[in-house]
Amino acid sequence: MIMSLNARLVARFAAVSALTTLLGACGSMSLPSLSSNEPAPSEPGVAPEMPASIRPDEIVGRWGLASFQNPADRARTEAAARGQCKQPYVIGAGQNGGVIMHLADQATPQELRLKGSPSGKNYIGPPGPVPGEQDREIISFDGRVLITRFVDKDAATRYGNMVYVRCAPRA
Repeated sequence: MIMSLNARLVARFAAVSALTTLLGACGSMSLPSLSSNEPAPSEPGVAPEMPASIRPDEIVGRWGLASFQNPADRARTEAAARGQCKQPYVIGAGQNGGVIMHLADQATPQELRLKGSPSGKNYIGPPGPVPGEQDREIISFDGRVLITRFVDKDAATRYGNMVYVRCAPRA
């Protein structure tokens, strides 16, 4: 009986010591004060949203779509994309000034934004930091051919460089 009483005391002492250590660690963390009038510091590395140098109305329309991994295949892929105009990929105009497109691995298209960056690159993606994991970088755009690549490494590997070739207007 005395042996089990000592064991219980030792176990309680160990539990209280561990709790004290944990609570002490929590007290040393700096938490934002709710009563402070100071603005919360902004997240490092997040730039303010910049407009893209490409307007959404420039990419709205019907596009033939194909993709390539090897840059040497670009010309062949553009020709293949042109051949897809029988069943075009339609980029629509969004209600909030964006464009209606698919995100990687999403069956339903949604409104995405064209976003600029301090480096001068343009992106298409949901609102948020540039470049976001769901964004696609606009590699090149000349009004007739749009080439994009997903920022997410896994999606970029699976989808490659997406080539959109503008389809001729319907007669």
